[in-house]
Amino acid sequence: MATPLPRDPIADARGNWERAGWSDVAAPMAAVTAIMRTQQLLLARVEGVLKPFGLTFARYELLALLSFTRSGALPMNKASALLQVHPTSVTNAVDRLQDAGLVVRSRHPTDGRTTLVELTREGKALARQATLALNEEVFASSGFPEQDVDDLIRILGRFRRNAGDFTG
Repeated sequence: MATPLPRDPIADARGNWERAGWSDVAAPMAAVTAIMRTQQLLLARVEGVLKPFGLTFARYELLALLSFTRSGALPMNKASALLQVHPTSVTNAVDRLQDAGLVVRSRHPTDGRTTLVELTREGKALARQATLALNEEVFASSGFPEQDVDDLIRILGRFRRNAGDFTG
C-alpha cells in the first residue's frame, strides 16, 4: 500500500470547487469522488485476496454466482443480466475460466439457441476456497464501522434503485 497522504485530497478538491464558485455542487462532487476512490481501495483488497487463486473479481463473481444455483449452471445471457455486465464481459470471463478448467459450456437441453455455463467440480471447490478467503480477509474486516454498514447499504441501494439498477 502507498504511503498515506498528509491531507485528504478529496476535501482539498471540495475546497477548490467552492473557491471556484461551484459551492452548490462541491459536496456532491466530493461524495462521488470519495465513492469512486473507495471502490478502487476495496477492489485492490479483493483482487489481492483473489490473486493467489488465479482469479480476478469479475471471474470470481461468475464462479460465485454459479455456485449458488441449484444445478451449478446458468444460461450465459442470464449470467450477464444477473452480474449486470455486458455479454462480452461474461464471454471473456467464461473463456478464461474454461481454459482453467473451472467451467464448461454446454447446450441448453430445451433451447438450442442458448449456451449454458456450468461449474466444474474444480470450479466449485475454488469458488468455495476463494469465498472463505474473502470472508475472512475482506468482509469480516471491511474497514467500515459495524454501525455504518446498514446505513451504507441503504444509501447506496436507494441510489442504485433511483438510477434504474433494479426496481424492487
